[in-house]
Amino acid sequence: MKLGATILAIILGVLALGWISEGNEFFLYKFFGPKRVAVEREIFENSKAFNQGTIQEIRNYKFEYEKVTDKNQKAALASTILHQVADYPEDKLPNDLRIWINEIRSE
Repeated sequence: MKLGATILAIILGVLALGWISEGNEFFLYKFFGPKRVAVEREIFENSKAFNQGTIQEIRNYKFEYEKVTDKNQKAALASTILHQVADYPEDKLPNDLRIWINEIRSE
């Protein structure tokens, strides 16, 4: 009987340690997870690939914007463009795109 109780206590102890370990990992992730993701996002936004991709995308928008003749379509495209560049730092844009974005804003 004592052997069965000892084995049961060992099994329950192992399960309790696993449960405590999982809980600890959860609370650590809850605290450090958002900070880690924020750092990863900041690193990504400062990467060469992200900046070149964003500039290329804005250049494509400019090309499309210049092709459109309908005022309503231009307004819709301008809204999309301004939404796209809203969170992008203007100092990272080339001068021609910066001037063009400011022209769209003033229209």
